[in-house]
Amino acid sequence: MFVRPEKWNLLSAAERREARFSSWMSTADKAFATAKAEQTYRRHSQRMADIIALKKPDRIPLLPLIGGFVHKYGGITPHQAMYDSRAFARAYTKFVEDFLPDYNMPDPGDSGRMLDLLDYKVYRWPGHGLPLTESFQMIEEEYMLADEYDQFIADPELFYLRVYMPRAFGALSAWRMLPSAFATMELPMMAAFLAPVGTPEVQQAFRALLDAGKQAYDWTRTIGEAETHLTESLGIPSLLAGFSKAPFDIIGDTLRGTRGIMLDLFRQPANVFAALERLVPIAIQMAVESADAQDTPFIFIPLHKGADEFMSSASFQKFYWPSYKTVLLGMIAEGLVPFQFVEGSYNRRLDIITDPDIPVGTTYWNFDRTDMLQVKKKLGGWACFSGNVPGSLLYTGTASEVEDYVKRLIDNVGQEGGYAMATGLVVDHALPENLHAMFKTCKEYGVYH
Repeated sequence: MFVRPEKWNLLSAAERREARFSSWMSTADKAFATAKAEQTYRRHSQRMADIIALKKPDRIPLLPLIGGFVHKYGGITPHQAMYDSRAFARAYTKFVEDFLPDYNMPDPGDSGRMLDLLDYKVYRWPGHGLPLTESFQMIEEEYMLADEYDQFIADPELFYLRVYMPRAFGALSAWRMLPSAFATMELPMMAAFLAPVGTPEVQQAFRALLDAGKQAYDWTRTIGEAETHLTESLGIPSLLAGFSKAPFDIIGDTLRGTRGIMLDLFRQPANVFAALERLVPIAIQMAVESADAQDTPFIFIPLHKGADEFMSSASFQKFYWPSYKTVLLGMIAEGLVPFQFVEGSYNRRLDIITDPDIPVGTTYWNFDRTDMLQVKKKLGGWACFSGNVPGSLLYTGTASEVEDYVKRLIDNVGQEGGYAMATGLVVDHALPENLHAMFKTCKEYGVYH
C-alpha cells in the first residue's frame, strides 16, 4: 500500500508523482532471492520511469499486453484459468520464467466461482454460457434505461448500488429494496432503515456477496503470491494494478450500451453532458484508490467508444474528450500516470489528444491500429507511447517477419526515447516462437548506445 508523505496536500503534482515512483521503485520491503534480482528490479523500474519522463533508458522496454496466450502456453483451458487460481498461477509463472518480460502484467480475469455466486449477467465465460475452451464475452445491454438519467445524475453511487447492480447481478436483485443511508440520521428512523436489510431476500443477497468476497480474496491472494515470487526471484516489477475508465465509456460500455449512448447524443445531449460531469470525480477516485492500494503510479485505462470507428471527430471533441481530459488532469494532479490502452484507431484524434493543457511527460499511450509514424510526429517529445505490433502477425506470421516488424518500429519511431515496444491488443493467440522473436529482437536491437 502506498503511504502518503506528510503534507501531501501541499505537494505539487510533480512532487506527488516523484513520491509514488519512489515508493513503487523501492527495494526496501522486498526479499530478493539474489543480488542480481534486486539489480534487475532497479534497472527495469528505472527504465519505466525514464520513458515516462521522455528520456532514453538503457534499452527500449517491453510492454506487451498478454492475455489468453498464458493459458494455452501453460497447458490449461480458459475454464481452468477462471476456476483454478493455482493452475493459473502456475501457467503465468511458466510464461514469465520462459519469456522473461520486463514487467509483471498478468491478466487473470476473475474467479469464475465468484461470478457464479453473484449470478453475473453482463458477461458469458467458459463454463457459463460458453464452451470451456473459449474466453469471456461481454453482453452489451441497457443496464440504465433512457429515462433514468435524472436518477443517475442525482446520485451515481446510489443508482449503481440500488438499480444497476440488482440488474447486473442476479444474486443482488434484492438490493433494489435498500433505503437511503440518510435514514440513520435520527433514532426514530433507524428501524425504517434496517427493516429492509432484515428481509430474507436482502439477507440472502448479502450472504452471496460475502461468499463471493471470500472467493475474490482467495483468488487475488494466490495470484499476488505468484507475482511476489516472480518479483523476488527474478527482479520483475509488477506494473498495472490501478484502474479507471473514461466517463463516456462508463456510460457507453457499462450503463447504456453502444446503441443507447449513440441515440442519447442526439435525443438527450444535455443529460449525457450532466452524467459525464458527475462521473469525473468518480473516475479519478477509482484511480486513486486502486493506485494507493497496490502501490503503483500507473492507472490502466482501456479506451473504447472514442475510437475513429465509433464517432466523428466533432462528436469526440464535443462529448468524449472534455470529461476525459478533466479525468486525466485529475489523475496527474494526484501524481498518477494514466496508462491508456487506445483500442481501434486514433488517426483522427492525435491533434485533439495532444492537448497543451496536459503537461509534458505525464501520460502513456498504447496504440492498437493508429499510424505510428503519425503518433511519433504528434506525440514525440510530449508523451510516452507504444503499441502497434499486430496480433495477427504474432499468430499467422513467421519469426523472421516479426523480427523485421519490430526492427522497423524501432528504426521509425523508437530512436529518441519515450517509447516502449508493445502489442496493439491483448494477446490471446500467438505462436510461441513469434512472441520469443518479438522479445529477443527488442532486447537486442532496442539497446540505446
